[in-house]
Amino acid sequence: MGQLIKLQDYVSRYEQNIYTYPSRYVRLKKQQWERTKENWENEGLDASNLLLPSSSGWIEEDTEKPLFFQKIKGLFRNNQIENQSVKEQEEIIKSLEDPLQFSASFEHKPENVDELKRQFLDQLYRFQLKWASSTLTEKSNFHTKFYFEEKLKFFLQRFPDTFLVLYHPIFLLKKAPVEVEVILISPTDVWCITFMEEENSAVFVGSNDRFWLKRNQNEEKKVLNPLLSLNRSERIIRNIFKLHEIEIPIHKLIISRNGYIDYPSAPFDVKFAEGRNFEQWFQSMRSLKSPLKHIQLKCAESLLQYCQTTSIRRLEWDSSEES
Repeated sequence: MGQLIKLQDYVSRYEQNIYTYPSRYVRLKKQQWERTKENWENEGLDASNLLLPSSSGWIEEDTEKPLFFQKIKGLFRNNQIENQSVKEQEEIIKSLEDPLQFSASFEHKPENVDELKRQFLDQLYRFQLKWASSTLTEKSNFHTKFYFEEKLKFFLQRFPDTFLVLYHPIFLLKKAPVEVEVILISPTDVWCITFMEEENSAVFVGSNDRFWLKRNQNEEKKVLNPLLSLNRSERIIRNIFKLHEIEIPIHKLIISRNGYIDYPSAPFDVKFAEGRNFEQWFQSMRSLKSPLKHIQLKCAESLLQYCQTTSIRRLEWDSSEES
């Protein structure tokens, strides 16, 4: 699974320490999968740990331990935190937090390993959304539509663990918010990605104009040129990397999994993954077995510095401070 390090303008745990959380995530996934698979093989999954969908979608109960805040209050009462430096206070708090707390539960008992894996990935997907919309002390107003966001699931469930995803992040440039396309950071490249997907077998005819043509069996209509937003996104990324002296290949990609793109005179720096070559491109990405690299984390850190974040302080912390 790819790692969601930024979701629009939501607060993200990766913003706190991009050099720590990616490896924690990989360790979490491995530990929980081994534990879940072992329980399933020993028939440990029963009706006592099923999770049912609510009317508004899959809602995971907040797993932050209430005892955590009781521990913090106790340390304040005993002056074990109050007399420490800010850095020492942060280290004490981090030592109490269990960022790997995660328990898989299922809507029904999986019949085979493939079904077990699918349900496990769905559970982990919801857990990732939590990491990408809250921290220990803050949380963002989460929109439940992301539980069902197919394109987001595509990046998180079908790419390797070493791929970092910024899903339509909002950059704050010269005090103006700018939402960009999907940014995928692999160990070797950075991809700026947009989608052109409507009905099956639609053909998109590219040009340098403001609008492209979309053709199907019944009609022909104009659609906004996707390169307008893709070029803007790529420029923002390139300028940030230049400022931080980062050199890494940046690709612009248009994906159309259920359609085709016809653009004979396309710019040389634009790539297409559509009906005729999508699987080839996709498998080449999945086969990249390189571990996380320092330059990759540096790319993520530089981009996160310019992302807008909208969040509120957790009520638990306000009540803790009042106590």
